[in-house]
Amino acid sequence: MNDRHNDLLRIRPQIKKHHTFDSMSDEERFQNETLRPVLKLQNPLLLATFVNYATKHKGVFFDIPTDKQLAYIENAVHKDQKFRNALKGMIIGQFTVEEYNIYTQNSSQLNKRMMSLVITRLQDQLQLLVPDVLSKVG
Repeated sequence: MNDRHNDLLRIRPQIKKHHTFDSMSDEERFQNETLRPVLKLQNPLLLATFVNYATKHKGVFFDIPTDKQLAYIENAVHKDQKFRNALKGMIIGQFTVEEYNIYTQNSSQLNKRMMSLVITRLQDQLQLLVPDVLSKVG
């Protein structure tokens, strides 16, 4: 029997510092209960995907100063629709059917939260966004 729902939930890392409260909005609850664990699970793939993206775009990312790298990450995620859709697919593909149904009810707002979390995650791990370093992380 296909136990995808439980298999997906079982492999997700637990994030202890983000709690849920009755006063939270549905979007914030989804962010903390679903998006954060999925992003943590997919972190090595997100890093590898960004390094591949930067490499295919002439590799200029690797030679620019840190402040410009931070802006480059944000710009790539916000402006490059193809890249953005690939990132969304990596994340949404880890949703259970129930989570997907919740996501579709407010996908616009949840996409904003999702991409904001991806940008922050990539920017916070800037030191890992180097092709040689990344092969040791995954």
